[in-house]
Amino acid sequence: MKSIFMAAMLLVFPAANALADAVPAKCGVKVHATGFRNQKGTADAAVFTSPNGWPEGNKEYVHDTAPISGNQATISFLLPPGEYSVVVLHDENENYKLDRDFLGWPKEGFGFSNNPRVLLTAPTFQQAEFKVGCPATDIDVKIIYK
Repeated sequence: MKSIFMAAMLLVFPAANALADAVPAKCGVKVHATGFRNQKGTADAAVFTSPNGWPEGNKEYVHDTAPISGNQATISFLLPPGEYSVVVLHDENENYKLDRDFLGWPKEGFGFSNNPRVLLTAPTFQQAEFKVGCPATDIDVKIIYK
């Protein structure tokens, strides 16, 4: 009976280890956004894994919102290790999009990981790309208004 139990244990534990190895680790990512001009609305962050849909498409890997406290907000994610880009929006009217004026200029604040210089267009995915590693990665995003 003891040998049957031992044989069963040898079969179960390697399978459990293989399943654990197949599930990617999740790393904590904190996006610290600063520079909000007021506390109206929310801070909305979208995480992208590729240039596909970047930065305003509906193809983000994950997104979340956080309240604004003072002039800052922190949005937290659990992500597998890898390379990502983040866009943060000050969604003052909470309509889940970047509002623009009649000329197409943003009426709400926004920012990107790596804080690239923004002129007339959004930065490329690669300009905002950063590496996520475990156990935790913190990034700072400065919100700008045009």
